[in-house]
Amino acid sequence: MDEKGVCRLSGLEIRELECFMALADELHFGRAGERLYVSQSRVSQLLRNLERRIGTQLVERSSRRVRLTPAGERFLAELRPAYEVLSATVDAARESARGVTGRLRIGFQGTADARLMGAITGFQERHPGCVTEIVEVPFADPFGAVRHGDVDTAIVLLPVEEPDLVLGPLFSRQQQTVAVSVRHPFAGRASLRADELTGTPLISATAPAPAYWRAAQAPSPAPAPQVRTLQEGLTLVAAGRGAMLLCRPTAEYHGRSDVTFVPVEGVPDSVLGMVWRRDGETERVREFARAVGAVV
Repeated sequence: MDEKGVCRLSGLEIRELECFMALADELHFGRAGERLYVSQSRVSQLLRNLERRIGTQLVERSSRRVRLTPAGERFLAELRPAYEVLSATVDAARESARGVTGRLRIGFQGTADARLMGAITGFQERHPGCVTEIVEVPFADPFGAVRHGDVDTAIVLLPVEEPDLVLGPLFSRQQQTVAVSVRHPFAGRASLRADELTGTPLISATAPAPAYWRAAQAPSPAPAPQVRTLQEGLTLVAAGRGAMLLCRPTAEYHGRSDVTFVPVEGVPDSVLGMVWRRDGETERVREFARAVGAVV
């Protein structure tokens, strides 16, 4: 900041850069001014100052249209991501300085078990100024709510191989059980081996859940129905249309009289992980990740 409180980078004023980006979006001096709450003449002045500092024309304008010059297009392509990084850095510093406040929307898949609730409680005790909201994530769309901005972070079943998402702390490693109808031959068993499931139709999720994620939840080649929700899956299990792999806490939470749950030996444990958008990391998300890590 200079003595007038104006942020400068190598002689450039941030306001000049913001003006140029607004003009590049609007291609109209009046609309750019309205967007920045300044006059049209002020937009022209800021643009002239920027072009003088850089040493080239960035915008062509005539009585009929406004457009970027080739130099302006190159400058915009390099400026915008750098500006977004700078803005995010300033926002993070401001948020850190005033403490974690606002609202944190947390998605969960399956069951909000004791460990997740413990993490939420710990987070709220440490940051009483931040309100938490808990939202169930659809079984067949583990990553959609995070991607669409419906939640800030989500606790989902592994695996996670999404390049646009960050996988944070892992927790709640649990033995798998297989849900079967009370009339199924497995219903009276104390436990099963993984190889005994080879010919058993395992109900899986529909798209948009990625194929690799669906295969991990139903590792059986036998044809089986696909469902959108856990309740749909358990209803088909009760009807004898297939079986379904679930971790023990989810099995206990969704218990019903016409379905029984049998532990399975030799299959990978069910593991939950915290995910968030790579471009959506905030101090609230980082602090909640620490709270999750504390309960692991």
